[in-house]
Formats: sequence, structure tokens, C-alpha cells
Amino acid sequence: MTDSSNARIAALWAILALSGLTMVWLFWRFPVITAVATVAILSALGVSARLARWTETDRSELQAEKQSV
Repeated sequence: MTDSSNARIAALWAILALSGLTMVWLFWRFPVITAVATVAILSALGVSARLARWTETDRSELQAEKQSV
């Protein structure tokens, strides 16, 4: 590995650690609000992923129909 890739990996670990510590601090200070916000964000990400998969399969079906006609 080169020095730049090691620096990028270290930066990624630093960001993940900071994010994790921030989440722990938020849960410690504001447990109910943080739990509700976390569930809401994870739900929104789940809905977004389903919509992305749905629109992708919908497009591929439309392209298949256009090619067959």
C-alpha cells in the first residue's frame, strides 16, 4: 500500500470513530429524540433503497418492451 492509501484509510477510520462517538454522546444526552431520529433516518434510507430498486427494474422492463416491439 502506498502512503496516500494508508492516509485515506486512517482518515476513514477517524471519520467513523468520530461519527460513532457522536452517536454515543447523542444517545447519552438525548436518548428518546436520538432513537426516534435514528429510526426515522433508517426508515427513510430503506424506502429510498426500495424506490431505487423499483425504478431500476421498471426502467429495465420498459427498455425490454421497446426492444421487442
